[in-house]
Amino acid sequence: MKIAFDIRRSTDFGVGTYIRNIVRALSRLDRQNRYYLIGSPDKAGEIGTLPANFDSVSFCEPENSTRGYFAFRTTVRRLECDLVHIPHLFWIPRALPCRYVMTVHDVLEHMASARGQSDVRRSLHFHMTRRVLRGAARIFAVSQFTKSELEKLFGIPSVRVETVYNAIDERFLHGHASEADHQFIAQRYQVHYPFVLYAGRISPHKNLVRIIEAFSALKAALEKDALYPDLKLIIIGDELSKHPDLRRTVVKSGVQNEVRFLGFVPIEVLRIFYDEAKVFVFPSLYEGFGLPPLEAMAHGTPVVTSNTSSLPEVVGTAAVLVNPENVFEIMRALHRVLTDQELREKMKQRSSEQSKRFSWDSSARRIFQVYEEVVGGRWSEKGSRERGEKLVNS
Repeated sequence: MKIAFDIRRSTDFGVGTYIRNIVRALSRLDRQNRYYLIGSPDKAGEIGTLPANFDSVSFCEPENSTRGYFAFRTTVRRLECDLVHIPHLFWIPRALPCRYVMTVHDVLEHMASARGQSDVRRSLHFHMTRRVLRGAARIFAVSQFTKSELEKLFGIPSVRVETVYNAIDERFLHGHASEADHQFIAQRYQVHYPFVLYAGRISPHKNLVRIIEAFSALKAALEKDALYPDLKLIIIGDELSKHPDLRRTVVKSGVQNEVRFLGFVPIEVLRIFYDEAKVFVFPSLYEGFGLPPLEAMAHGTPVVTSNTSSLPEVVGTAAVLVNPENVFEIMRALHRVLTDQELREKMKQRSSEQSKRFSWDSSARRIFQVYEEVVGGRWSEKGSRERGEKLVNS
């Protein structure tokens, strides 16, 4: 087989983690078939060294330009590819010269962001996306929740959508932070106090305003019990200057000296913060999968997260689940995790076990099976349904 893989988003949040790790896992699994990684050299460089059957194809045209549209199709035809894997949802049909599969991480762009669009634009976006989804030979959904969203929102038949879970980046699997690591963040970031941690993108659906409000209420509750007087909230994510509403919330909540925004930090440093945190808080309003809670769990860090979307599916019984729209429920959960030592120990044990349930190698094996089925023409609705049932029951 000759398989093209679009890697142009390999440095993005979320999708980038998926691209880098699925390609690496496929390279460990398959040394026979030919893979073409289509994207700029720096994007390919993010993935690292790969075996000889993986070729980097320099392609610097942007996705959403007319020139990029035709150039991508020409490149796939020139390479005589049997299949293209596009690792994210898109909406402009590409008229590719071969079959394609695609990965859908979520359908958020057809929900929250669509509210600000005109009716005509929203309708066009929806119908074009549905056309793209229906044209795919197979769709990989990163959770059962995302699969059900595709079925309900776009009317995609269940048998055409495979649930293939995400997993955490292998760099989070290097064990607990060392004493030298602890000293590093103490010196580099001046962190020498207990803290509650949030890490991830900063956008409205991530619910950071309520995190800050819940932390303010938590500080007041802990003060009454004379506990954790120097507790801080650390927020790792995008540049704060893009989100002035968060700074206003901090001031309004009276926690100017207790909340720190660190912006972006590399994975090698983020893993230390996960390891040091007393609690990881992630009451997101919507997640197609939700990697950060799983990353925290890999370090045995207790997690408080939402009881909505895909998050209960990802964290299982290892986290405390809350209504993400209830500030005081978030606060009470944080207070309980911080003060109940028996609960903390149970959560640490369950967290480690839960994080091990997800594996890029397992996901890559199923993706590779689908590649073979699609290219070999062996796919059928009945066979797909039987294989899905077997995977669920195994």
